[in-house]
Amino acid sequence: MFDFDAIANKQKTYVIAEIGANHNGDMDLARELILSAKKCGADAVKFQSWKKESLCSQQEYDQNKVYTDSKKKHFGSLEEMVEKYYLRDEQHYELKAFCDEIGVDFCSSPFTNEEIDLLEDVGVPFYKIASCDINNWPLLRHAAGKKKPVIISTGMSDLAEVSEAVRILEEAGANQIILLHCIAIYPPKNEDIHLNNIPMLAQAFKYPVGFSDHSIGSIVPLAAMAVGAAVIEKHFTRDKDMDGWDHAISADPAELKEICDGAAIMRTVMGGTVRTVSDEELEKRKKFRRSVVARHSLEAGHVLSEDDLAYKRPGTHIAPNLGEFLVGRTLKNSLGYDQLICWSDLV
Repeated sequence: MFDFDAIANKQKTYVIAEIGANHNGDMDLARELILSAKKCGADAVKFQSWKKESLCSQQEYDQNKVYTDSKKKHFGSLEEMVEKYYLRDEQHYELKAFCDEIGVDFCSSPFTNEEIDLLEDVGVPFYKIASCDINNWPLLRHAAGKKKPVIISTGMSDLAEVSEAVRILEEAGANQIILLHCIAIYPPKNEDIHLNNIPMLAQAFKYPVGFSDHSIGSIVPLAAMAVGAAVIEKHFTRDKDMDGWDHAISADPAELKEICDGAAIMRTVMGGTVRTVSDEELEKRKKFRRSVVARHSLEAGHVLSEDDLAYKRPGTHIAPNLGEFLVGRTLKNSLGYDQLICWSDLV
């Protein structure tokens, strides 16, 4: 379950399966996606909370009567799709109850103050602000006023806009903020993703930073975890070929499972920045490192030269880096070929 302190302290990577509108207005499909995301290991499923009246102006609808973008598999006008795909108020409560039943966090992106109020009543653990609203200061203030964590995507924004959004949230009372590096292209070009923005944003703002991913497959979000992403948000679908806006760029169950499995181990394998050698490796030194041995038989009283020394396993005696300190020393004991040399063999 969502735990801001655990995320901030890098105890785990929190994975959000972004269902968005991929339920296509079908609550049976929505529940199927929630259950599948839970089985894959996702910590949360996220929807989007908007209505036809709150998302776009009528002028925008009138300008988008016909689509030629076949990749998103539009079935009609923008207005018709929004009307079919929007999540009704009562469906929020229905899906939240289902999530509680199976043990996965329910969350959603609100697009108006009224939708924030709805989500507050539904009982979300945090508010997720979409990239398009990073400069929607009234919305940010309203979300911050609920005194819950706020996760905000940074797609399409420059650093100054991110800084202003953080300032607005803080001034309105938010003190648990998570930034998500994001490229708001579906899908982005690899050279435009810039995952090194993740540690940069963490250093600049001293808040946890995650990654809202629109790339194809699981490689990029796994790489994001390796550079410190505290949260991964990834669009999720049952079938990439389904009709709808985001199915084609979404992770399928196999890909989401790879991401969740990676999140389960990434924090452990990344470890810290202090160089350490484990007890197991210290023990392995004895078998795999080398020691100084006699290159040939040597008599007591012989003065050692470099030609008398070789370096072979095991690493239990004089280390090769100390071999130079044997040169010029006199043997107290005779040595056979390949015999390990001890300090006690020297005068």
